[in-house]
Amino acid sequence: MGEVLQIDRIRCDGHGLCAELVPELISLDDWGYPIIKPGNVPPSVVEHARRAVDACPVLALRLARTAALVAR
Repeated sequence: MGEVLQIDRIRCDGHGLCAELVPELISLDDWGYPIIKPGNVPPSVVEHARRAVDACPVLALRLARTAALVAR
């Protein structure tokens, strides 16, 4: 099981705080809106990602659990 960062683009106001808190996963576009790196959040960055979610002034970020892939 892992976690991915997700953003509600309608709610986001482009403050850019998330990119400052977790630059390993989030960059900003030309207008200051976040671009999230696809895939699971690496374990070494999960705590920073949680801080970014908690610090978002408009609650536009969230961490979502992903199902583990089953090899067949």
